[in-house]
Parts: sequence; structure tokens; C-alpha cells
Amino acid sequence: MAMLPFKPTPFFADKNRAFWRLQFLGWGGAMVFRSATVVANDRPLDYLVLALIAAITGLSISLILSVIYSYLINRRPLVTWGLTAVALAAAVAVSAFINAWTLSIYQGGAEGNFASLLLVVSYLDAPLLGAWSALYYAINFFLTVEEQNDRLERLEAQATAAQLAMLRYQLNPHFLFNTLNSISTLVLLKQTAPANAMLTRLSSFLRHTLVMQPGVRVTIAQEVETLQLYLEIERMRFEERLRTEFRIDPDAAQAMIPSMLLQPLVENAIKYGVSAQEEGARISVAAQVLGNRLRLTVADTGPGLQGSRRNDIIDSSPGAGRSVSTGVGLANIRDRLAQAYGEQHRFEIATPPGGGFTVVIEIPFERDASAEGAEEARMPATPAAGSLAAAQPIGTTP
Repeated sequence: MAMLPFKPTPFFADKNRAFWRLQFLGWGGAMVFRSATVVANDRPLDYLVLALIAAITGLSISLILSVIYSYLINRRPLVTWGLTAVALAAAVAVSAFINAWTLSIYQGGAEGNFASLLLVVSYLDAPLLGAWSALYYAINFFLTVEEQNDRLERLEAQATAAQLAMLRYQLNPHFLFNTLNSISTLVLLKQTAPANAMLTRLSSFLRHTLVMQPGVRVTIAQEVETLQLYLEIERMRFEERLRTEFRIDPDAAQAMIPSMLLQPLVENAIKYGVSAQEEGARISVAAQVLGNRLRLTVADTGPGLQGSRRNDIIDSSPGAGRSVSTGVGLANIRDRLAQAYGEQHRFEIATPPGGGFTVVIEIPFERDASAEGAEEARMPATPAAGSLAAAQPIGTTP
């Protein structure tokens, strides 16, 4: 697709520049309108000078009003509107006096006295300056609302990031407790070699996970690499009882997911599938792209929902918000998906008739940006249309 030769930016990204553009556009239009009136009424072309003087007068007075209004806009409503009315009345009087005076000099007093001429000009200048004042406040109130909305969105994003970090940090103590418990058992049984090997692999796993910042997203290939480090620790406990299978489609390998999303699901399968049966169980992890969606599946051949397996299942019905247990496995995953994707995710559990347990997750498909083409990677980011780069009212000097 052809690229635009310029980079579009919001009109009010630079509020001072936008103010001067509106000033020249507005008062230039007023001068054109007055000039068209002169031509339509068959007035001498010398009256165009009066239209130019009136436009310059209006531009100058509006600049003074912008300074006054910038001090009044953040006051109490009674003070703002009361003093605005006074300032507007004074501005109309000054503008009408200047325009009536120049018109009187040009006409040589041929069309009535100065007082009546001043009254006529006031009827023309009052609506014009009144409309300018209304537009000034309307634009600045709009920008204030937009700025508050942007600030609220940033705060919500920070709160979401903090919530995701908290949920992500919750996983390490949960996993660490189970692993250290196994190491403690090996030490009590005086199996020092396996205990030492498990500690070595545990340190490798924790070192790997510490590199990843909480809340960031990683590719499925990176997540599987982390998962393999975890499985090396668990295989020391269960040996041939723990059998794994990975079915990762090539398109899904570069899909982005929250870090440490699959590990709690595999840990849950080991706890309630492998350890619950003497013969162990097979755990399969699958990832595939379906249109613009990414489907992740973690299944095991354990006893399903029999016995204590129910303790880690949370109520998945709409509106249900309580967990049946104090475990953090599936509940943690559900909370992280809700924080990261809102209503755009699907989290389902299934228990096949022949036994076993399956967790299915569907989230929007997002490809790793580093895997895109070099030209697309170098594409400059376009500023958001709602971003505002000023905290002062439009028309003031920063």
C-alpha cells in the first residue's frame, strides 16, 4: 500500500499554532464577508480599507480577550461568566468606538451624528465578538475534557499493568512452594544427588523467568522454551510418569501471549493428572491460528474432575466471581486474561467422557513485531488522534 508523503497530526497537537490558524482564518473570513457586503451594496472600493481596519481591530481585541479568558477559564463559574460578560461588553464598546470613529472620519459626518453611528456599529460587533468568545470557551472546554480522558486512560493502563504484574508475581511463589516441597522430601529421604540436580534446574528456571518483565508479552516459542525448563524439574520427580507432547503450528509460534501463561496450566495438569495416577498421564500443549484468533489448548489424560481436581476449578458461569478454592492456578489465568483482553478472550474447561481435563483459551492473534518485514518495522508511529500536548488554554503563550 502506498505511503502518504506526510505524517498526519492532530489539529490541536500544537495549541498555539492552532490558535493563530483559527485567528487568521476567522478574522480573514470576517474581512471577506465585509468586503462582499461593500461590493453587493455598490459602495466605493475605498470602503474595503474600512473592512481591513475592522478585521485588524477585531484580531487585536480578541488577542487581549484570549489573555483575559485564559485567567478566567479555571475560576468558579460565577466568577468566570460574570467577568467574561464585563470583558466582552468592554471589548464590544472599544471595537465599536474604533470602527465608528474610522467610518465617521471617512464619511465626514455626512450620515448622522457619531452616537447613532456608534450604536449601529455596536449591533454588528457584539454578535461577532460574542461568537468568538463562545467559540474560545467551547474549544478549550473540549480540549480540557479530552485531556482528562487521556489522563484517565493512562491511569487505567497503569492500573491494569500493576494488576497484571501482581498476578504475574503471584505465580513464582506458588510454583516455588511446590518445588521446594519436593526438594525437601528428597533431602529427608537422603537423596542428595537428585535434590542437588533439582536445585540446579530450579535456579536455571528462575534465572530465565527473572529476565522477563512482568506484564510483558512473549512469543509462544519463548513461552515453550520457559515451559521446557519447568518440565525438566518436574521430570526429576515423576520420570517416565510424565509424558508431554507439543503441537505448535508454525504460524502460531510467533504469536504474542502474556508471559508465564501456560506454565500454571501445565502445573495444574501435573498436580491433578500425573501425580493422581500411578501410571502418570500425558500432557499435550497445542497452539493454532484460526483467522484472527489464537487458540491455546492444554490437555491431560488424568482422572478429570474426580476427587481433589475440583478444588482448582472456579465457577465459569456468567456473573460468577468466587472461587471454590484458595488455589491460584486457573483463577490466576482467568484474572490475567480478563485484565489483558477484557471481553475479547475465551476461557473454557472441558472433561471428555473418557477422562482427562482440557483447558481452551482463545485470544486475539497478535504477531511478534520483530518477525515482520524490515520496511514495516521501520514504519513511523502515527500519533493518536486524541493525544493532546498542552495543559494551557488555547491562545496563551506557554
